[in-house]
Amino acid sequence: MIEDFDVSSDWHVAAPYDFLARLRRERPVFPSEHLGAYVLTRYADVRAAYGDPRRFSSEGSLTISRSLTQRTRDRLGEHGSFLSSFVANVDPPDHTRLRRSVSRAFTPRAVAALERRFRQLNEDLLDRVEPRGSADFVTDLGHEPSIKLTARFIGVPEADEDFVQAHVKDWFQLFLSPQSPERQLDLADSFLTYLDYVDRLVAARAKEPRDDFTSLMTALIGDELSHREVVELISTILLGGNDTVPNQLGNTVLRLLREDCWPVPPALIPNAAEECMRIDGASLGSFRYARTDIPLHGRVIPAGSLVLLSTDSAAHDETVFPDPDRFLIDRPNADAHLVFGYGIHFCVGAALARLQLRTALTTLTHRLPALRLVPGPITYRKSLVGRGLTTLPVEW
Repeated sequence: MIEDFDVSSDWHVAAPYDFLARLRRERPVFPSEHLGAYVLTRYADVRAAYGDPRRFSSEGSLTISRSLTQRTRDRLGEHGSFLSSFVANVDPPDHTRLRRSVSRAFTPRAVAALERRFRQLNEDLLDRVEPRGSADFVTDLGHEPSIKLTARFIGVPEADEDFVQAHVKDWFQLFLSPQSPERQLDLADSFLTYLDYVDRLVAARAKEPRDDFTSLMTALIGDELSHREVVELISTILLGGNDTVPNQLGNTVLRLLREDCWPVPPALIPNAAEECMRIDGASLGSFRYARTDIPLHGRVIPAGSLVLLSTDSAAHDETVFPDPDRFLIDRPNADAHLVFGYGIHFCVGAALARLQLRTALTTLTHRLPALRLVPGPITYRKSLVGRGLTTLPVEW
């Protein structure tokens, strides 16, 4: 019987739903020794915590470096607190200011323009891959369109896309996966190289603005944003586009194929995407710090404790989602999941992420209606708070 979370185990990211259901029933506030955090597992508690920054603080919640050795921390220096000024990592009033600035880039008109660009990127990729008859969905189909769209949105030159992707992967390994001490040092060097690249990109756009997100943000330096805030913002959006959205697409396609729901009827694609995010979310939760002692369900979370808001468990809460472990492509409240957070910390890029999932599914079901799994084991990347496949062999 599973007794605690274990980042090094496949079940941690694959399907720990029996374990989470037991926690919701018996220990809704679970002190995890392995994570070094209290885990909130019920939907109502997770949503309430998102909306209560006075008790559950976001300050430093994404700066996860507990597993890093002292040598690695020394190598990183001040950058060990990377994300300290990112919008999802701060509380009001700084959060209000940062979110207002970032939201300027995600207007309905801007998102619609990105949809057209993303659809074409998917079509171009399929023009190259479709004649082969088979592929690894993760490496050949799932990542490239999202990576290219994010890079062009930010203003990364096409020649630099592979460079950015390689260093982004190193970031996730360093901060969110267990690594040996020597490997940590190598990844730390890669991370510093990545930050230097983004810093130079921001400086270049400040001198010569273009029609991209980086230029829009650099124009606010001095009035609304600091240079560091812009660098961390750009860095983090690149992280999401290179990892979170592609991981969710892979999880989504796997689920739809396993459930014999492929090709997805066009009218059901939006809800299918939401149900896949609910049942197989790429994010397992968000961290917070307890500002004060927090009494909850007969237990007290001590002030200063790290708290994991388990959106993964919340998405399987039977009090909100009847028959929660069953995939229902037409589930009426599928979009009630908390994958994008809630309240003031609802993800500012949620509309863009949803757009990418819907557009990719629309293109894939049209171009590859006979898509099917190649028999074999399914493996997941080891990660603290993410769920993503390492490979997904498919054919058509």
